[in-house]
Amino acid sequence: MISKFQKYLFFAMLVACVGMAAFLIRLRNRAQDRLAAQATAAPAEMAETTSPPTTVTLYVPNDLDDSLTTVDTSLSLPAGRNAQARVILEKLVEAYNAPGSTHPMQVASGIDDVYFVPVPQGKDGTGGGEMAVIDLSGALAAAQPSGIEPETLTLLSMMATLHANLPAVTEVHFLVDGQARETLAGHADLTRTYLAGEEPSVQRSALRVPGEENGLRVTGYGLPVASQQVSEPASPLRATGSRLPATLPAPGSGLPAAARSGE
Repeated sequence: MISKFQKYLFFAMLVACVGMAAFLIRLRNRAQDRLAAQATAAPAEMAETTSPPTTVTLYVPNDLDDSLTTVDTSLSLPAGRNAQARVILEKLVEAYNAPGSTHPMQVASGIDDVYFVPVPQGKDGTGGGEMAVIDLSGALAAAQPSGIEPETLTLLSMMATLHANLPAVTEVHFLVDGQARETLAGHADLTRTYLAGEEPSVQRSALRVPGEENGLRVTGYGLPVASQQVSEPASPLRATGSRLPATLPAPGSGLPAAARSGE
């Protein structure tokens, strides 16, 4: 025979089970409401992070005549300048990998990151602006054909493209996989920081490793067709003569976290 106490205990447990079920159902409904609200808000947030299509200028290399040719294209750019620079340069890398490319390079993605470091202004008023640090992927370096002309054209096209679309960039430095590296593929010097100007005068000596011969014929780069023999780099696109600046990581140290997050 069931005692009175057992009956009360049974009904108490039944009420507790019903209450717990109701509570769990309410939690489930609230979670579904939150997920629905997030799904509704996501498209609006994505729309805010990108701008309407904007015309950007790419400097596409041509290995046949050692030239850089301007190509205008339309891109929807993200809000942050770091992300903008990366998207623009990735579009340039797409041109390298496109069918019938004049600068063929079998690489799907060649830019790991781009970040900016302020350039102090000198007492004489020179300097200022920003230095763009372009972190190339190891895949791009591996796909880069070795040779002074193709390596130089790759770096010059990136510098010119970046400066054309982000004029505040006055200097450019290159890393590979977040690390300092002597050359791109055995010839073009990556240890220096280079100056970028609005009307670049392309000169091989700015990018060559000591021991390489001078001279590079460049056309289609806002300059008359010319064959130049130079003995030292000259503005507006030239090496500054400095090695790794103090604001950049030494070999093996990787990218500065603060610089990566700044936009």
